[in-house]
Amino acid sequence: MNERKSQRLERIENALRDSGALRLKDASEMLGVSEMTIRRDISSCDGVFRYLGGYIVKCHDSSQNSFYVFDRERESHIENKRMACELAASFIEPRDTIFIDCGTTMPHLARRIASDWRVTVVCFSLNIANVICKIPNTTLIMLGGVYQPSSASFSSAEALEMLRTIGINKAFLSAGGIDPTHGASCSNFHEVPIKQEAIHRAVQKYLVVDSSKIGKVRPAFFAGLDEFDAVVIDRDISPENRELLTNDSFRLVTD
Repeated sequence: MNERKSQRLERIENALRDSGALRLKDASEMLGVSEMTIRRDISSCDGVFRYLGGYIVKCHDSSQNSFYVFDRERESHIENKRMACELAASFIEPRDTIFIDCGTTMPHLARRIASDWRVTVVCFSLNIANVICKIPNTTLIMLGGVYQPSSASFSSAEALEMLRTIGINKAFLSAGGIDPTHGASCSNFHEVPIKQEAIHRAVQKYLVVDSSKIGKVRPAFFAGLDEFDAVVIDRDISPENRELLTNDSFRLVTD
């Protein structure tokens, strides 16, 4: 392997260490070479890297089959996410203090908050904060820490301590997968402590997902479905999945 190729692969590895996935276009711009050159580099690296949905990931990463690529997920099932969040927004009451989880579903909920509701929103992700800070008469509490690019969120022990001091009326949680047996799960382990503390602190808990998440299990478990007051899903849920999620321990909201 020539020196320039070796240097490019080393820089790709360093980038993956920070974010877990790297778009081919971004790698091309970072290295100042064509996408074809990078493809050739990857194909001759003895299986160290691979392509996954237009992204470069490390082959030996045990989570690659369930890796959560934020930009790609943001563009998927948009209408179903909107429908689920429209239903979830009906549970918010004026002057509530609510927790809004990270992910690509929750911004659709944040956009449905009206300025005259005068709610307080607790969050730990940039995409939620960017929406809430523009809504008049709404108080934003941002939990900080180390930035995690995989979900545009933050994590720290201090964020957990801060969350423990806040009284929350309602918590709205997202998930990468929900299953009657295996519960609610996500792809990023750093999210789990915040999610669990929000569930613990909130008076009412709602799991908000689009129907494509049903039957999927992600590596990071954070709650059983019976820990939620309601599971809120878009109306496109199939009859089979509706029956699968019918349970006396929580309410299924689909319309």
